[in-house]
Amino acid sequence: MNLYQHHIFPYVRKYKKTLWSTIILGALTILSAAMLTFTSGYLISRTSERPETILLVYIPIVAVRTFGISRAALRYVERLLGHNAVLKIIADMRVRLYHVLEPQALFIRSRFQTGDLLGTLADDIEHLQDVYIRTLFPTVIGLFLYSFSVIVLAVYDWKFALVMALCLAVVVFIYPMASLYLMKKNQQQSKKLHSQLYNTMTEGIFGLRDWIISGRKEQFLSAFQKESHASHEIDKKIAYWQQSRTVQLQIFSGILVLVVGVWAGQQAADGLLLPTYIAAFTLVTLPILEGLIPVSHAVERMPAYDASLQRIDRIHRQSPEYVQLLEMPNEHLDVTIELQNVRYRYENQPADAVKNINLSIRPGEKVAVLGKSGAGKSTLIQLLLGTLEPTEGDVHVNGQPVSQYGDSVYDVMSVLNQKPYLFATTVENNMKLGDYQAVLEDVNRVAEQVGLHEYLQSLPAGLKTQMEETGQRFSGGERQRIALARILLKETPVVILDEPTVGLDPVTEYSLVETLHQSLQDKTVVWITHHLMGMEKMDTILFMEDGEIIMQGTHEELLSMNERYRQLYTMDQGL
Repeated sequence: MNLYQHHIFPYVRKYKKTLWSTIILGALTILSAAMLTFTSGYLISRTSERPETILLVYIPIVAVRTFGISRAALRYVERLLGHNAVLKIIADMRVRLYHVLEPQALFIRSRFQTGDLLGTLADDIEHLQDVYIRTLFPTVIGLFLYSFSVIVLAVYDWKFALVMALCLAVVVFIYPMASLYLMKKNQQQSKKLHSQLYNTMTEGIFGLRDWIISGRKEQFLSAFQKESHASHEIDKKIAYWQQSRTVQLQIFSGILVLVVGVWAGQQAADGLLLPTYIAAFTLVTLPILEGLIPVSHAVERMPAYDASLQRIDRIHRQSPEYVQLLEMPNEHLDVTIELQNVRYRYENQPADAVKNINLSIRPGEKVAVLGKSGAGKSTLIQLLLGTLEPTEGDVHVNGQPVSQYGDSVYDVMSVLNQKPYLFATTVENNMKLGDYQAVLEDVNRVAEQVGLHEYLQSLPAGLKTQMEETGQRFSGGERQRIALARILLKETPVVILDEPTVGLDPVTEYSLVETLHQSLQDKTVVWITHHLMGMEKMDTILFMEDGEIIMQGTHEELLSMNERYRQLYTMDQGL
């Protein structure tokens, strides 16, 4: 609810007149439909009595035409007014987000996951228009119709009005609350399973060679099929509830129509209602229920907005009035990383992702972490960055729990992953994301360190060359070098390399590995990789399997003492 107070309610207050006008017009549209069926029912009943002249039913005929036209006209004006208000709100949200990002555009750094930032800019704000169109408007209109219907019915029969209030409450309150509970639970599970399935598929693709070499291809395929089946089942469960709820509500609506018809007939038999109104009261129930049924669908959508609101809130909290960074000098800081008896298990998983991890990384040490897909390498990275907290054990950076650093851990550690995001701006601006205060001399220096200086100078625009969307102007190896230059400008003492050479051809991979070793000589390096290229230059090599470190030592020690490592190295080098 706090997220709604910060990112939804301010716009509701600002545009309250337009929003209320939209809601009133929406209610009037449904009431026009209700009156259309009411007068139509009356007209049918009245004409069946064969009035002496058409003038006796002239007023109902005019009313039918009036309500028929007004329903369409009101619907048009309601949509026009409502979408106009929502588009203004979305525009205001974009402007607000821009004012947060623009002053700090050059020091976004690795504080944001690429998907989070791009998702916010491209989808999240657009998605939040549904808060108003598909949730706020239908819910408020439904509550208004519920109150109005009960009050009008109470004028004729307050006892029956009380009964109908309880019956309609099933549609307006009970089903929406049940939908909200079930959908929230199932959507969270679905999101988790989809994410797990994506990670398994991605790890499987990148580590396909390792699965085949190790003879565990069938095991991977079996695990993937099991996860895929679980994800499919939860999606089927969500779809089944939505379809079954619609059927249940339609059946319940039919029962209510019959109840109202019986009541109207009884009222006519008792002389309290003219017989010509029996059909009118019975038919008017249908459009009223059609206005109430969407409340369930409107309310159940609320959990879907949470992820978008959280991403937007996270970005807003990086604005200058929110940011409170941990003051730590980066350039000459000696960083020691300690993992003591670390174990981590993902929720609802039968086994630990990592276990029994004891590791000490000294300042300037180069550590390689090897292992096939699913060995726990990615989990280890998240533990080092503090994005996951150990189920047991401790992860310390300079004697302090890494969780205490928060986002400031990225002022100590930089990450170069498989596909670093590069913005559609100049090469210089992309590099200066590491340090927005860097001067041209600094940019040229890191460009030379990563082996791009001569190439960039040969381009007509040099450092001012536009990279195009996601950096498509340059090759994969060149994009990685530009991202590396960004890290060098940032000057963090620790650099985590998360398989940065994946997808590159062998020549480019070899060249990039050499560049990484040369440019990161004075840094502490944690290198996550499937390949053994360049391992002879690492101080320590760890080999993980099933979440545990099963081999540890220098390249020379493992070659001489470990037959398995020797075989892997031989295969990897193609010897």
